[in-house]
Formats: sequence, C-alpha cells, structure tokens
Amino acid sequence: MNLLLRGKLTAFLVVIGLAACIGLDQLVAFKSYYLDNLSGTFSPQALEILSKVIDPYYLQILIYVGINIILASSLNVVNGYMGEFSVGHAAFMAVGAYAGSLVTVGLFKGVGGTFAFPIALLAGGIAAGFFGLLVAIPSFKTRGDYLAIVTLALNMIVKSVIENIPGLGGPQGYSGMARSTNLAWTFFCVVATIWCIRNLIYSRYGRSIIAVREDEIAAELVGVNTRNAKILAFVISSFFAGIAGVLFAHLIQFINPRTFSVLKSTDVLVMLYLGGAGTMGGPVLGAIVYTIALELLRFLGIWRFVVTPLLLILLMILRPTGIVGGHEIGPLIPTREKEPCFPTND
Repeated sequence: MNLLLRGKLTAFLVVIGLAACIGLDQLVAFKSYYLDNLSGTFSPQALEILSKVIDPYYLQILIYVGINIILASSLNVVNGYMGEFSVGHAAFMAVGAYAGSLVTVGLFKGVGGTFAFPIALLAGGIAAGFFGLLVAIPSFKTRGDYLAIVTLALNMIVKSVIENIPGLGGPQGYSGMARSTNLAWTFFCVVATIWCIRNLIYSRYGRSIIAVREDEIAAELVGVNTRNAKILAFVISSFFAGIAGVLFAHLIQFINPRTFSVLKSTDVLVMLYLGGAGTMGGPVLGAIVYTIALELLRFLGIWRFVVTPLLLILLMILRPTGIVGGHEIGPLIPTREKEPCFPTND
C-alpha cells in the first residue's frame, strides 16, 4: 500500500512540475507577444513589472541546467556505476544533435510541429545509442587510461568528420531548426532520464554494471556477462547524451563542430565529479551548481573558466567524493531497497 501510495504521489508531483513548466513557457510567450503588440496599451509601470517577473534569460538558464543534468547523469552510467573513464561524451551529444537537426530540417523543413520534435528526440537518441554500440564493441577489452584515450580520440574524430561533410554545414555549422526546446520538454526529458537510469541501476542489469566496477574478474567467475554489461552501459549512456544534444540544438537553433570539442566533454566530467560519481543525486547537484556558478561568474569574463576549475580543485582536495559524498538522496532510492532483507522483531 505504501509503495502504491508513493508511486501515485511521485506521478502527481511529476504532473504538477510539468504543468508548471508549461505555464512558465506560456507566460514567457505571452510576455513576448505583449512587448511586441500590446506595449502601448498599458502603462510603463506594468511593462516594467512584467519584464522583471518573467525574464526569458532565467528560463533559458533553467533549460541549460536541465540539459546538463541529462549529460552528467548519462555519463554517470559509464564513469560512475561501471567505473570506467570516458572522456568523449561530447561525441555522442554531437551525433544526437546533428541527427535530430537533420530530421527536423530535412523531413519537416525546420517547422516545429506536434510530432516533429518528439521524432527528432527519438532519432537523435537512437543514432547516438547506435554510435555508442559501435564504439563499445571494439573497445570492450580496454579499461582505465586506455579507454580514456580511445574515447578522447573518438571525440576528435567525430568533430573532424563533421567538419568535412558539406551536407552538415562543415565548419560553418548547421542551422534552420525551429526553437522547439522549452522548459516543459526539458523537464520531461530530465525526469525520464533519471527515472530510466534509476530503474536500470537497481535492476539485475544494473547490478551487473556495478559488479564490473567492483571487480570484473570476480564478476565473470560468478556468471556475470561483463561484455553485455559494458555494451549496455555504453548504449544507455550515449542514448541520453544524444537526447541532450537534440535539446541543445533546438534551443540555440545553430550547431557547429567546435561546440562539441573536448572542452565540452571536460565540462560534463567536471559536473559529474563535482556532484559525486556513482550516485543518482550527484550528477544532478553537480550540473545545477556548475551551470549556475558559470553564470554568476560571468562578470569575470574569460577568467571565470579559470576560477571555476580552481574551485573544483579545492573541492576535490577537501571532499574527493564530491558534494554528495557517495551518499544517495533518499527519494531516489526505491522503496524495496530501503526495506530490510529479513524481518525483524521491532
């Protein structure tokens, strides 16, 4: 009964959150219409209040936070739960961004419709997942530093290939997408990402992935198919990175290969280890803190990219396990995991 009640409460909160995001999107759209068409109808004081209450800048920051949560959470599957070290996550984001953009621009002529954006999200995720599968199979026997080198090279290869394909805009970039990404779609994708990864990790497939991290040889001896576990982790991780890429492309409406360089992969790594790898709440908290910190330090100009890593180094010295510290946030733990394995007399 408690499990059923908790499930209903969670679904209710998700629906409320989605409705709030849709409401904010509509308010911002009304504000834009008001400023363009009705500004002369009302007093300047009303116009000033409306401008302060509903600022598209803050809405866009919230969307960036959501996209970064998806990126950090998806990388957490490989780097956190499987214990590997992948440094080319931006490559999967790039594949998803370009695949989703090709769908909306090529099939739907850049016009955002009811079904265009969901199809683009699925196309970007599937393309990135398939690309992750192609990478996981040959790199099955590589671990640690060697896997880092493989994924780093992959990031560079993807960037160079896109730069040399005229149909993708080459180094000039690709545009023509409608601005389909809004707060509601971002919120939905964030919730779906966390829910899917949470259910994966607490399933028998997730236990296999964690077993690879703890001791791969011991896992094989007790019957764990480590090859399938690694492939599954890579595919799931790259799939959600592709989803984030589609959201990003349809937010700024322009992408180029330089956006998905090694620097972008480094940003995702920073967000993951800042919050704490190997937990569900760590990537979420890390993405929120890192994204907002960059915006708060914007007055420093280019020096903000110096101050932020220094703060991260200080955090790693004082708290190597990240902000969360290896502890899982209560609501993200399934009820069955909280219950004792054996009945007690209490």
